[in-house]
Amino acid sequence: MAWNEPGKDGKKDQDPWQNNGKKNEQGPPDLDVVFQKLSNLFGGLFGKKPSSGNGGSNKSGGGKFVVIAVAVLLFVVWFASGWYTIKESERGVVLRLGAYNSQVEPGLHWNPKFVDSIIPINVEAFRTMPTTGFMLTQDENIVTVALEVQYRIVAPEKYLFSVTDADNSLLQALDSSLRFVIGHSSMDDVLTTGREVVRQETWEMLEKIIEPYDLGIEVVDVNLQQTRPPEQVKEAFDDAIAAQEDEERFVREAEAYEREKEPIARGQVKRIEQQAQAYSEGIVLRSQGEVARFNKLLPEYKANPEITRQRIYIETMENVLNNSSKVLIDNKGGNNLTFLPLDKLMTKGAGTVQPAYTSEIETRSRADEKADQVEKDSAADRFSRSSRSSGRE
Repeated sequence: MAWNEPGKDGKKDQDPWQNNGKKNEQGPPDLDVVFQKLSNLFGGLFGKKPSSGNGGSNKSGGGKFVVIAVAVLLFVVWFASGWYTIKESERGVVLRLGAYNSQVEPGLHWNPKFVDSIIPINVEAFRTMPTTGFMLTQDENIVTVALEVQYRIVAPEKYLFSVTDADNSLLQALDSSLRFVIGHSSMDDVLTTGREVVRQETWEMLEKIIEPYDLGIEVVDVNLQQTRPPEQVKEAFDDAIAAQEDEERFVREAEAYEREKEPIARGQVKRIEQQAQAYSEGIVLRSQGEVARFNKLLPEYKANPEITRQRIYIETMENVLNNSSKVLIDNKGGNNLTFLPLDKLMTKGAGTVQPAYTSEIETRSRADEKADQVEKDSAADRFSRSSRSSGRE
């Protein structure tokens, strides 16, 4: 028997909720009433009069209208969510249903939500890819090399879809090209003078490797950051590098010394050449003067040979005796002659002679005059005898 069914003994309802056949005011609202209110609300918005009837046809029409309104609302939300912006430094890759469709430029754009998806790619930023490791050189030595490559994206669609991971592919190509170049170089070149060659060759090798993959990447620069030997032999290599630096320093100092001395040596050579040229010209001119003087003297000698010969002898002896510091004395008479060394007094710079020695100086000067006269007479006698003997011949 139901809870609200009257008992046989005429007692009241045995309903445990004690509804007594009345509507529970605290229960949930009727769904039909809710739909009716929503229908009236949207009908008022679109200019339709709200219906007050409770018939089934009105309830059905209100439910359809609510569905349409919800669909319109969802469409508006979907349309509004399709707007997006691409920055100035970016390019947008459009995927339609997961497949590449097109590429959009910077600015405001719209795409159908859940149909197209946009992947923005920065094409102006420079990206960095480093690599480092122990590598074997051509002369079977191990070096630690650190290298860094800078690149940027020039084709976003190729960067995304040419390979699975373009950055990883670039890293593998960079490591392979660097190891190839180091493996074909000696350790001294890698550590000292060949660093720039290693950098250039690595750059060229990297571009050759990534070219077939068409990664959409442009390599901007390759920087060889560090090359050093293993820690176990680092001190020995530091000494070797220091010796090479000293060698370069000595070479530069020698070149500087050469640049300093070379102009001086060239100037000395030029001066010696000019002196030699001047000496040569002087000798030639002097010889020409002697020849000219001889040519002028020859007619006079032919006219008066004895007088000319004596005059030449006297002039020659005068030149010789003027340059001599010795005095020639003809002591044939046997008389003693006091000699005063005037040349030594003159070389000592004696400006004045003391008065006590005046008489002695006068006596010696007279003796000198007499000696000079005797010398001249003897010289003339010898000259005349020699001329006579030459005349006889």
